Amino acid sequence: MAERTVEDRLREEYFELLPDIKLVAEQLETEVRHCLLPIASGLDRYERLVITSRIKECESALDALRRRQEFATFDRDRPELYTLSILKDLAGIRVSVFPRSRWSETDQELRKHQPFSHWEPDPVRDDNGELLAYKYYGHCKPSDRVWSEFQVVPMLTALLWEVEHATIYKPSPRLKGIARSLEMQQRTAEVLRALRAFEDEFETLVRRDRLP
Repeated sequence: MAERTVEDRLREEYFELLPDIKLVAEQLETEVRHCLLPIASGLDRYERLVITSRIKECESALDALRRRQEFATFDRDRPELYTLSILKDLAGIRVSVFPRSRWSETDQELRKHQPFSHWEPDPVRDDNGELLAYKYYGHCKPSDRVWSEFQVVPMLTALLWEVEHATIYKPSPRLKGIARSLEMQQRTAEVLRALRAFEDEFETLVRRDRLP
């Protein structure tokens, strides 16, 4: 009988954790929706606040843990060193908002409430240090074995990330190299600047239209 590999052990751990991961994702989404009800109920007709949840898939979790290791490989002789429970995004929520004027407000509203007021911040920034998304890690009541995260992201940026993930990062390891290339990073930076400019101009025109 073949000896179990590190990956075999981690897959077994993943499916042992999966019921807790699902409970955490459900609880997290419920709490986020409750906290943001004051904002969601007061949106203007053109404004959007979209809350989506996700559970990290088994192979994605293994890949994420592998990338943390030296030379991105597991030590086959020491499988006890590895556990998926250290990953901070097994369950996650993304709050996408439009326009950007709702972005900081939404983040602040969530941070006023338990348990989010004590979660660990890990903001997403571009190469120039400009903030792209608020991101936090912590634990929810259903399980202290599963870390989870929530993000608050401008909606147009979130849509770009979804396209990147679905068409570049997920399908093929070869495409990941393309995404990390200097040329592609430059184009991505240009798109993000254009999206910010679009939203800034949109809000300027909205405010001008409301003037008496």
